[in-house]
Formats: sequence, structure tokens, C-alpha cells
Amino acid sequence: MRSKAIPNREAIALIHAPLGRDAQIAGSLLSEAGILSKNGEDISAFVASLNEDIAFAVVTEEALRSADLRPLSAWIKSQPSWSDLPFIILTHRGGGPERNPCAARLSEVLGNVSFIERPFHATTFISVASSALRGRRRQYEARLRIEALDEGERRLQTALDAGRLGAWELDLMTYALITSATCRRIFGRSAADAFTYDDLLAAIHPDDVEKMKAAVRTTIETGSDYAIEYRTVWPDGSVHWAEIRAQLYRDRSGRAIKLVGVSADVTVRVFSEEQQRRLNELLEERVAERTEELHKAHAIVMAEVAQREHAEAQLRQAQKMEAIGQLTGGVAHDFNNLLMAVLGNLELLRKHVDGDAKAVRLIDGALQGARRGASLTQRLLAFARRQDLRVDPVDLGRLVGEMADLMKRSVGTGIVIETCLPERLDPVLADSNQLELALLNLVVNARDAMPEGGTIRISLAETTLVKQDGELAPGRYGVLSVTDEGHGMDEDTLRKAIEPFFSTKELGKGTGLGLSMIHGLALQLQGTLRLSSVPGKGTTAELWIPVSNDVAVVPEVAVVPEKDREVGLLRVLLVDDDFLIAMSSVDMLVDLGHEVVEAHSGKEALANLKENGRFDLLITDYSMPEMTGGELAKAARTLFPDLPILIASGYADLPPGIGFDVAKLGKPYTQQQLAMEIERVLRGAQT
Repeated sequence: MRSKAIPNREAIALIHAPLGRDAQIAGSLLSEAGILSKNGEDISAFVASLNEDIAFAVVTEEALRSADLRPLSAWIKSQPSWSDLPFIILTHRGGGPERNPCAARLSEVLGNVSFIERPFHATTFISVASSALRGRRRQYEARLRIEALDEGERRLQTALDAGRLGAWELDLMTYALITSATCRRIFGRSAADAFTYDDLLAAIHPDDVEKMKAAVRTTIETGSDYAIEYRTVWPDGSVHWAEIRAQLYRDRSGRAIKLVGVSADVTVRVFSEEQQRRLNELLEERVAERTEELHKAHAIVMAEVAQREHAEAQLRQAQKMEAIGQLTGGVAHDFNNLLMAVLGNLELLRKHVDGDAKAVRLIDGALQGARRGASLTQRLLAFARRQDLRVDPVDLGRLVGEMADLMKRSVGTGIVIETCLPERLDPVLADSNQLELALLNLVVNARDAMPEGGTIRISLAETTLVKQDGELAPGRYGVLSVTDEGHGMDEDTLRKAIEPFFSTKELGKGTGLGLSMIHGLALQLQGTLRLSSVPGKGTTAELWIPVSNDVAVVPEVAVVPEKDREVGLLRVLLVDDDFLIAMSSVDMLVDLGHEVVEAHSGKEALANLKENGRFDLLITDYSMPEMTGGELAKAARTLFPDLPILIASGYADLPPGIGFDVAKLGKPYTQQQLAMEIERVLRGAQT
């Protein structure tokens, strides 16, 4: 098995810069940073050198401008699902479509691409290369986790096959029955035969059907494990014996939702026991007392075994979810940092193009997209850390209307979006940011289901349930529906659609987390996600959310007028191990009129505090190697007890253990938020 991360000495960068000295310069800079590199002399050699062990590729724009990119595109599309090779493009005209129309074509072909405009500073090049290397390492870690999950599934299936055990699952709401091929063979069916719950009842000996139903009722009522033996009648008329064992699963409200278990053919054992019973009747009378004791003891290897199996199943599930959470949280945290640099630079850039209406519109669109991305990363971080949602009354009609432009841009020109919105609906109780992300995700899924184009219909309605309906308790619900005219899903695919990492999209084009996260959001809101689909005709997704009795909350942005701000010129020490974020934050602070000293580690920051004397404010990232922002804050307060400190973090809450109260700045942040938090922390320090 490969190592979980690639050390710098093993990282290989592939360079394709046939003209000028670009290849020599890039190779030298990478060598100084401890990153090995090799050259692809022409496009054919470059493509031939691409493999999973390449950390990232550095290419000049002119080398690709007139080249046949089809072999390169084919290699990129053939990458495994965990792989998304980073490309760094050296260009004379930047990466924007207005200045460089060729950039759009390269972005479409290469996918994971960063543009560096020449002439470039060595620090900028190494920073982008380091970011690409870190991203590639996270891809290798994702590969290991996926391989580990696959290996666990294979071992489980091997154990079932070795024990000749058939797996099955019964939905107690719909009585839909899922069975393995081995399970169907135990009832005399072939692997290709359909086997519904009605088929199961018909396969049980008529004298044993009521016993089986009674055992199911007992398990549902008491929660005890389901264990029974009964006779089965095969299609050829022969009688066999089956042993069935299962455990009951409940939802968060305690309602029984399904039985999951195994089955085994015990015909030989049962018939042998019957013959032995006849031979041992006299002996059993003499040892009845002893036999009773043995039965009691036996009931106790079995209770312990069942408890152990249950504990092991819970442990495996916990480990699986922990792995998923760690992977999701790590990726989301790093992406959150990248958005920080994007938002900061876009805000500063907007100040310099106020007279250019087209540039302002484009920058505003990019800002809106980046903020949506920031909301998405917050949802992923909440998913990884199981944080609570911020639930308020939300006007669904207003939410859909405000998202109309974003949805139209997201689906492209080949898709038509139709909406059916009532004039008035009572607000629902939800987290508006997460609801926007859920709607956008459903619309994008609908777009992907219609590669030839079509119509997406979004509608709102209100429904009242008078009795329990599946996962939904009685009450009023707002229903948000998204319907497409795409290829649809069959029943088997529909059942798996909300499972984590399940995707019908081809490798590299879907994470399999979209519907899973929407389903999880719906459950947190005491609602549900319902999917219905017909192959060849399309799919409808319904998001059911409880109605609120309060007035809908209209989000407001708190703005502090410039004339009311009392913060003067400050001497600020800014600390962040990510050069892009540090550069963006420094630019925002300088634009606010402050003097800034920049540090990229806790040790470097402490050295500045000791050598450069007094600072008015310390702003530090929390997640840094060797010394966290919390540890830096402790050390800084030891040197300067009254030093105001502001800690930036993408997580909702800072981990405990700092030992004193510090102000928190949520990532990604805007220049206005930065200014407001500085003013707030300084006012707190003065009081």
C-alpha cells in the first residue's frame, strides 16, 4: 500500500515549456523549494509522462495554443475518481476570459488549473506550486481511504459467502425486501429471480407463516433480536428449513424502520436432529434437568454473541462515518482558505474599477459565486463536525426568487427553468443558507440528467399531514419540488441515491455527496427528502420542511458607517501559513490604512513580537503546523498581557483549551467584516 502522503523528495512536477528559458527557471525554482521536476520536450512526450505519481504539471500557454489537445484531454478524463491533476499555466495575459479568451478553452480541457501571469515573482510561483502539491497529497489520501472502504466491503462479502449466509433487508414502512443472491437460493430461487416480501410469505410453509409474522411483531414491539427457524417450500415442491436472524433499526424518534439480517439453509441439521431426537427420547427424560441448564447457558454464548456482533457493527459504522467526516472536513477547510484569498482580492479589485460597469458586474458575479462557495464549505465543515444548523423562519418564495439568476447561470443556455410559486405561503423553519445550497444542488443534478437540454420545473406548495407518514410527523409542511425531463432512475438506483458517495455520474464528474447531504439537512430540520423517478421520463425531488408559525426572517447585513468608526492607524501583526491568504489579508489591512507586519508561522510571529516591540493588534490563523493560533495567542499574552488578539478560523467554534476569551473572525471574511471585528476587539480591549 502506498504511503499516506508524498514527501517533498518524492514529489515530481512535470514541465512542458519548449520555448525560451521558462522550463529552466521553473525547474530551478522548484528545486530550491525541494520539489523534483522533469521536462516533456514536446506535447507527445509530455502526455506520455503523465501518470498517477505526477504531483502537478507546469505548462506555458503558447505550448498548448496550437497543439492537438485531444490526447491530453483523453488522459484527464480517464483519471480515476480520486484524481484531479493540478495544472499551472504560465501566461502573458492572465487567466480572465476578457484578457485571454484562450484561458476558457484551457480551463475546460484541463479542469484543475491555476494561471500565473508573466513576469511573475518567485514567491508567487512557489506558493501556487505548494498549493497544488498539497491538493495532490489530499487526493492520494482520498485514494487510500476509498481503497480501505472497498477492502472492508470485500471482506464482509467474503465472510458471508464463506459462511453460506444470505443477506437481506426489510423496510418496515413499505415492506420492500432487498435480498442477496445467496439469500434467494436458500428459498429455492435463482440469483436472477425477483423476490418480494409477498414472494417470501408464499415461500414459507403455510403452517409456519403465522409464527413468522408473530416473531416480526415481537421484534418490532420489544426491540429484541429476530431469530426464527421455519420450513420453506421451494418451487419444485420440496420442503427445506431456513434459519433467520436479524436486528431492528429505529429512526431518531424511536420508530422501527427496518430489519437487517442473515439467513441460512439448515435443512440437513434439522433433519438430523429429528432422527437423533427419536433415538434419544428415553435419555432426555433422565437428563431433563441438566438439559434445561444447558439451554439456559446456551441462550446466555448466543446473547453475548449477538451483543458483540451489534457492538462490532456500531463500531464499523462509527469508523466509516469518522473517515468520511475527516476527509470532508479536511478538503472543505482547505477550500475555505482558498476562497478567503479569492474574496479578499475580488473586493479590493472592485474598488479600482468603479468606473467600469462591465468589470463591476463581472466582479460582483464572481463575488456572489465565491460567497456561495463559502456557504458550501461551511455546510461541509458542519457535516464533518456535526454542528447545529442556524434555524429561522424562511420565506421559500422569496428564497427561490432571489436565486433565479444564479440558477439560470448554473444550468446554461440549453436548459429552461420554469417556476410555479403561490402568491403567499407560510414560512418554513430552516437554515436559509443551507436551503439555498440544497436547491442549487437539486437544480444542478437536474441539469446533469438532461445532457441534450430540457426544462426544469420548480414549484412550491403547502401540505398538511393528519397522521404519521414515513419519517414525517403530523403537521403542516412546505414542499419544494424540482422536476426534470432527464433519463430518470430505476428502483434499485433510486434506493441508493441518498447513500454517501453513490453517484450515477461517470468517474470524476460527481462526489456522490449531494443528495446525501440534502437528505441529512432535511432530517435535521425534522423533514425529509423524497425522490420519485421513471426511467426515460425524469425525476422529481421533493424537500419537505415543517412550517413555522413565526414571521420569515429577512437577512440583514450589519454595516458600520465610516464616520462612526473610531479605529485609527494601527500597527498590526498578521500571521497565516498560507501565503495567498496572508497576501490578501495584508492588502485589505493596508487598504484600510493600517501598518502591517506579516508572519507565516507561530515561531516567526513570536520573533517579531520580541524584536519589533509593541503591536496594536495580533491577527492569526488558527490551523497552522507546529504551533496553532491558540498556542500563539497564549505565548503572545505572556509577552504582552493586554495585547488585543483576533483569531481567524473556518470552523464555527474554536477548540477549547486556549485558557482565555479571544475574538474570532470567521473565514472567509470580507474587508468590511475584518474592519468591524477589528473595531469590536479594540473596543473590548479598551473596556
